[in-house]
Amino acid sequence: MYFVASSLHISIAAEPLFTIFNFPVTNALLTGVLGTLLTLLVLGYTAQKLKRGQSNRFVGLIQWVFDGLLNQINDIIPDRKIARQVTPLAVTIFFFVIINYWLSVIPGVDSIRYNGVPVLRSLTADLNFTLGLAVVTLVSVQIYAAKHLGVFSNAGRYLRNPLKDPIGAFEGILELVGEFSRGIALSLRLFGNAFAGEVLLVVIAFLTSYFASFVLPLFMAFELFIGFIQAYVFFVLTLIFTALAVSHGDHDDHSPAVHPKEATAHE
Repeated sequence: MYFVASSLHISIAAEPLFTIFNFPVTNALLTGVLGTLLTLLVLGYTAQKLKRGQSNRFVGLIQWVFDGLLNQINDIIPDRKIARQVTPLAVTIFFFVIINYWLSVIPGVDSIRYNGVPVLRSLTADLNFTLGLAVVTLVSVQIYAAKHLGVFSNAGRYLRNPLKDPIGAFEGILELVGEFSRGIALSLRLFGNAFAGEVLLVVIAFLTSYFASFVLPLFMAFELFIGFIQAYVFFVLTLIFTALAVSHGDHDDHSPAVHPKEATAHE
């Protein structure tokens, strides 16, 4: 689906740049590969510097962000064993999302073209990616819950005998519906904000014409901030969903440190 106004061209779907053995390589996929390499480079470089006892401002910044994320993990998931298991996934999601979101903002969306197709399109503005990331997150949450509660106890949250416990069976159906709705909300929230941000930058650049170099940086800075917020929201929701999943069947002293109102507000 396309929207065209004069020379303004916006595509909801990622557009193919070229093909490799009949496999279309889209602009979102190309940017995603670059984002993956940058994520590995940033985290690998930081880890190597810290192992050698070396540091600089960049390493200090990444370490400061990591410490903040780690404190958030420990606050939301009080069980240190589960928190340690969730940390690699949650932290990786944060850095991967924010780097890929920023990739289409810093150089300027629509600034580089190949065969009339923008080369840079954020991977987070591709619904295929956001949906896949949501699926990975929810499947991981189920794995954490199964490890903590047991496979059958975790399945018991959703599958109950309707003859013996009709209310519980209805609650299980609601739990299943809730899992699907969380996945859809995760994917659409990230996709909607990323795509809207790219459209905003393209439209502003088109409308301001020769003055774009003065006006566009303000909106780019705003989008960088939005990218941070979206990465952080996805990160926090991953933690909250995990905390809610592993809390089933626990005693009161093992309940997650997330108030129901707080969880609802994040969702």
